[in-house]
Amino acid sequence: MPNAGSTNAANTAPLSGTAPLVAVIGGGQLARMMAQPAIGLGLPLRLLAEAEGVSAAQVIPDQLVGDYRDLDTLRTVTQGATVVTFDHEHVPTEHLHALEDDGLAVRPGPEALVYAQDKGRMRQRLTELGIPCPRHALVATAEEVAEFGFPAVLKTTRGGYDGKGVWVVRSVEECADAFAAASATGVQVLAEELVDFRRELSAIVARSPSGQAAAYPVVQTTQLDGICHEVIAPAPELSEELAGRAQQIALTVAGELGVTGILAVELFETTDEAGRPQVLVNELAMRPHNTGHWSQDGAVTSQFENHLRAVLDLPLGSPSPRQPWTVMVNILGSPDPEVGHLYDGYPHALARDPQLRVHLYGKDLRPGRKVGHVNAYGDDLEDCLERARHAAAWFRGDLGNDSD
Repeated sequence: MPNAGSTNAANTAPLSGTAPLVAVIGGGQLARMMAQPAIGLGLPLRLLAEAEGVSAAQVIPDQLVGDYRDLDTLRTVTQGATVVTFDHEHVPTEHLHALEDDGLAVRPGPEALVYAQDKGRMRQRLTELGIPCPRHALVATAEEVAEFGFPAVLKTTRGGYDGKGVWVVRSVEECADAFAAASATGVQVLAEELVDFRRELSAIVARSPSGQAAAYPVVQTTQLDGICHEVIAPAPELSEELAGRAQQIALTVAGELGVTGILAVELFETTDEAGRPQVLVNELAMRPHNTGHWSQDGAVTSQFENHLRAVLDLPLGSPSPRQPWTVMVNILGSPDPEVGHLYDGYPHALARDPQLRVHLYGKDLRPGRKVGHVNAYGDDLEDCLERARHAAAWFRGDLGNDSD
C-alpha cells in the first residue's frame, strides 16, 4: 500500500478475506474520524488526500494524493472499491455521474449530493417538499437585494462553508463583496431573510440504501464567527413536539432526496406569525458533521460508524445517548499563533478530568482553525459545560498554566 503522501496509483491488489473496501474522497478530520470505527468493523479505507500529511492521511495508510476535481484521479483511487463516500461535498457532480456509469456505488449519490452542493437548488427542492425554510430568492444585482428587503443574508450558491461565502448586508453598498465573490467563481447569489431565531439546532439522521433510518437526538449548537463552537446533546428545554418535528424534517429530507449515509439538517428555532414555536431549515450537509461529533463518546453508535454502516447498507447502530448529557466544544487555533497548548495540554486536561474525551486532528495551528474538540458527558449539564469549556480553553491557550 502507498505510504502517506504517495502520488502513485492506489493499491488495488485483492484484499485478504472479503471485507468491502470503502474509498473516501477528502483528507480532512471527518475522514480521519471514520478510521477508528472502520478499524473496529474490520473495514479497509482508501483515501484521496488533497496534500501530503493532511489530517486523515496521518491515519489511513492506503492513500493517493491528488485532485478530487480530476476524473482520472477519482477513477484510480476508487478502483476495486465497493463504495465511495466523502469528507466534503465539492466533487463535481458530472464526475460522480461518471463513476456511477462505471458501476461504482456512490453514496451519497450525485442526485442527492447536488442539494448540499448548490444552496439555490436546495432551497427550491425543500420548498417543493413543503419543508419550512427562511424566505429566500436568487438575486443578480444589489438592487434586487434591495427589492428583497434589508437586512438580508447573502450566500454564494456553491462553495461556501464554515461562514465562508456568507454575508449579512443592510445596504446596497454592503452587497458588493458577495457579488464579486460569486462573479469570480461563476456561481449565483442567494438572498435569505435574516431570521430572528431563539437558537440554532441540528437534527442528524443516518439512512441506508435499503431505506433504514436512525435519528439522533436533536442538539443545540452555538456558532462563533460562522464556525460551530459548542454543541449540547440533547438540546435543553426543547419540547418533545418540536424535537420530533425537527427529526421528522430530517427523515423526510433524507428519504425524499435519496440520501445515503449521514445527513445533518441545521435549523433555526423561532416562532411563526402567531407566536407558535417552529423550526426553519438553514443548511444541509450529506456527510458526518461537526454538530454530530458529540456522538463519538455520547451515543451508542457514533455518526462516523453509522455513516460507514449506511453506505455499505449494513444494519444501522443505535443513535441513543449513553448519558443524559454530552457537551462538545471545538478547539480553535488562537488568534495569537504563539499561544496554544494542544498536546502539551494533555497532562493538565486529562488529570483534571479523567472522564474527558479529547480528539485532536493532527493539524497545524492557525487562528480560528478547527484543530480538535473535546467531549464531556454525565448527568449534570452545568458540570459537563464547565468541564468541556475549561478543557477547550486550556488547549486553545486561553487559560494560564496556573489555572486549576
